[in-house]
Amino acid sequence: MPSLIHVGHWSLASSLQPSVSHSLLASVLAMPSSAGGVESSGSSQPARAHCACAARVTLRSSAQSAETFYNIFFFFLKMATAEPETNPSPPQPDEDAAKETGQEIVNPEAYIKHPLQNRWSLWFFKNDKSKTWQANLRLISKFDTVEDFWALYNHIQLSSNLLSGCDYSLFKDGIEPMWEDERNKRGGRWLITLNKQQRRQDLDRFWLETLLCLVGEAFGDCSDQVCGAVVNIRTKGDKIAVWTSDYESRDAVTHIGSVYKQRLGLPLKMTIGYQSHADTSTKSGSTTKNRFVV
Repeated sequence: MPSLIHVGHWSLASSLQPSVSHSLLASVLAMPSSAGGVESSGSSQPARAHCACAARVTLRSSAQSAETFYNIFFFFLKMATAEPETNPSPPQPDEDAAKETGQEIVNPEAYIKHPLQNRWSLWFFKNDKSKTWQANLRLISKFDTVEDFWALYNHIQLSSNLLSGCDYSLFKDGIEPMWEDERNKRGGRWLITLNKQQRRQDLDRFWLETLLCLVGEAFGDCSDQVCGAVVNIRTKGDKIAVWTSDYESRDAVTHIGSVYKQRLGLPLKMTIGYQSHADTSTKSGSTTKNRFVV
């Protein structure tokens, strides 16, 4: 349906499409004077018929000059034949340049993080004697992908830089790093004690390997028994421990200890011991007896 547009005393009912060519102009100019146009000597009946299908111009005032008609016609002809605006396409990667440099073009939308089997929580303990033990324990962050683990690890202090009395604890989400937690109370820990010289030599390497054992489920089917791990920074000697949920599960506990010892690269002649939390919490001396050793 043609749309009627009013400009002054002129009305233009236009059904022009963007594909109208300049031949339409010749056809309009060839309109008979009775239609309000100026007749051309080269006009023909087919041209007038073509013009009638393309545009209908009604002259409401015979006193209007032909020059005004031309100006208005060219204005609307320009509008009708203008190309529609389109949004520019986003720049495409230069595949040839990428091939020359040996680089691979990667679509950011295709980038997917690598999920871990469990969600983990990192805790920090600072020994402030003016506060209770639980008040000193703070949750730092949670993660469940490989990328988020490394992002967190690379933005916190190394264990060897912590002040004496501080701890890091990495536990499965929902388990708090304390003996009283329901998942810990019947469990125990594989404990490694380091002397003062080992803080700079081995502490950070051992702790990182411990973290990788946990998030990477290095203990196979026995990984379900693992609750978390703790590193204690102490003046007399630092400690690293892997906590499990049930000290009575002998096979699972010893398997975890053997794999852990191997992953740390400890000498075969060196032994590490497993202590139950029950024994540790009720010990009468400075040491706790080992339930198992590997």
